[in-house]
Amino acid sequence: MRILLCGIGGRMGGRIASFAVEEGHEVIGVERGDHPLSIKGETEIGGKKIKVYGFPPFPEILADVAIEFTTRSASLALLPHFVERKIPLVVGTTGFSEEDMEVFRSASQKIPILLSPNMSRGVNTLFFLVEKIANLLPSAEVEIFEAHHRYKKDAPSGTALKLGEIIAKARGKNLKDIARFSREGITGERKEDEIGFQVLRGGDIVGEHTVFFILDGERLEITHRALSRDCFAKGAIEAAKWIVKRKRGFYSMRDIFSCL
Repeated sequence: MRILLCGIGGRMGGRIASFAVEEGHEVIGVERGDHPLSIKGETEIGGKKIKVYGFPPFPEILADVAIEFTTRSASLALLPHFVERKIPLVVGTTGFSEEDMEVFRSASQKIPILLSPNMSRGVNTLFFLVEKIANLLPSAEVEIFEAHHRYKKDAPSGTALKLGEIIAKARGKNLKDIARFSREGITGERKEDEIGFQVLRGGDIVGEHTVFFILDGERLEITHRALSRDCFAKGAIEAAKWIVKRKRGFYSMRDIFSCL
């Protein structure tokens, strides 16, 4: 494939590029205009010279698929260019509002879009299992813990929020109505249906998520720990290979893992 990789200078972008080159794909990089890689105009990954373009403006590039790991604002700014060029799109960026998601759903009427806050097989299995547990333990109190490296800009993580959304939906609720993002001072008793979030930032933690289902006298914990970014990068390439064969529409990683 000819892959247009937006955010090639980031931690995830670099790993995706490495695996893509290793698999024999052609990679074209895009970064913000003031990034050292776009100023230089190229980078070298796996012994291959890769051209890197600045954004904005968006260069006239033909590609089989685009993979985008940037920021919320950059993602929304890039989207019309993918639509205009009819390029299938994989989005790994997080931090979108429900209004932003509607923008992507609208664009997916013209091109195939796969959007997921997490592209590892392990995490998507976690999404599946958490939904089942939420149905099996409807009276359990739920708390979600997540930990990431010091440089992560959003909190809670997109994966943690997705876990909360899955559990809330399984219980016939809307997460925004029952989420509790902070506790300080005299908070009063815990509300029966609330879903609490705790966040840790520090060091080089790749990503850790634990969901606690708490009952009187017992507690069920289910955890995913990412030991490297490779699981996310491989998942993104797998998503790219899958989305190029799809017609227009809005997809998630769950569509790839049909057993889930």
